[in-house]
Amino acid sequence: MKNRIVRAVAGTFILISLILAIYVNINWLWFTAFVGINLLQSSFTKWCLMEDILSKFGVKD
Repeated sequence: MKNRIVRAVAGTFILISLILAIYVNINWLWFTAFVGINLLQSSFTKWCLMEDILSKFGVKD
């Protein structure tokens, strides 16, 4: 369950930042890059802050 939520949140953040980059300011693409970098580092380190946050809210694996 946690993996699905993490992927949904990451995908939502990316889509929102792309929409903001198109309609508000191109600098919102930095947020897209930040999300992508966090996804990449979590694949190497096997640590994700969002998973820790979800664990504190009681979401099971």
